[in-house]
Amino acid sequence: MHATLPLLQATDFPPIRRRRVETLQVNLGYKCNQSCLHCHVNAGPTRSETMSAETLADVIAYLEAGGIATLDITGGAPELNAVFRPLVARARALGIKVMDRCNLTILEEPGHEDLAAFLAANRVEIVASLPCYLEDNVDRQRGKGVFDKSIAALRKLNALGYGSADSGLVLNLVYNPQGPSLPPPQAALEADYKRHLGERYGLRFNTLYTLANMPIQRFGSTLISKGQFNHYMRLLRDAHRDDNLDAVMCRTILSVDWQGYVYDCDFNQMLGLPLVVDGRPRARLADLIGRDLDGNPIAVMYHCYGCSAGQG
Repeated sequence: MHATLPLLQATDFPPIRRRRVETLQVNLGYKCNQSCLHCHVNAGPTRSETMSAETLADVIAYLEAGGIATLDITGGAPELNAVFRPLVARARALGIKVMDRCNLTILEEPGHEDLAAFLAANRVEIVASLPCYLEDNVDRQRGKGVFDKSIAALRKLNALGYGSADSGLVLNLVYNPQGPSLPPPQAALEADYKRHLGERYGLRFNTLYTLANMPIQRFGSTLISKGQFNHYMRLLRDAHRDDNLDAVMCRTILSVDWQGYVYDCDFNQMLGLPLVVDGRPRARLADLIGRDLDGNPIAVMYHCYGCSAGQG
């Protein structure tokens, strides 16, 4: 995909540096029960990459070394990996907050009937993708029947206390546009989500996050095939705001792939753009235990405008 980027090069994005690592984001693998059009991971049912027990041991050793406040678990559908539950349990035993990037429909898959209860018992914060509150839009983007399964999963989570202000069980939803456009203002859209999902389905959640689609992997390929890539990149670049640079996640997050290699963020991971430490790329998490990355330069490229555009 790098050869198809006539508009932007890595040097176009402002140089930024890391701060102290607060969040370890771990991608357990690219296998998923869905194949969403907007997926920046290109995840799906045919992907076979999964984290091994040996790499899990490195992740746990990094967590045990201290300094990490949040473990952010992602995929694919991370819950499909055999190391998901042991990782959650160990992190919680260490007092670390755990976030699960959940696609909701996994809670309705055979063999995962107790997953929601497991998440609740371990007080895992759920960050769930629901790109619209309308059935047609969700099914068009994520596959036929996904909306109904998502609603069923949300009801299951609500029944366990997720989304209630006094339960401490946090359920956040994520919106992303249907195509090459910027998301609308977050506060107004969150109000629409809460009103529609509450009145029509009796559902509740805590916060809605609005994200721009990243022009990489499956979504990037779709843009190129439709001749929309350059237009979308202009849109993101024109909407860039310097004041968003202070809060971009790559400053305080460390991304780890299923093999244990480290990146500045999950998006760089999908592009094979590694974290560079002391001029040495392809570092492994095991090599960074006890290492302070504060001030380390962040690898930037054209897609970084997706995090700095508009509301950020």
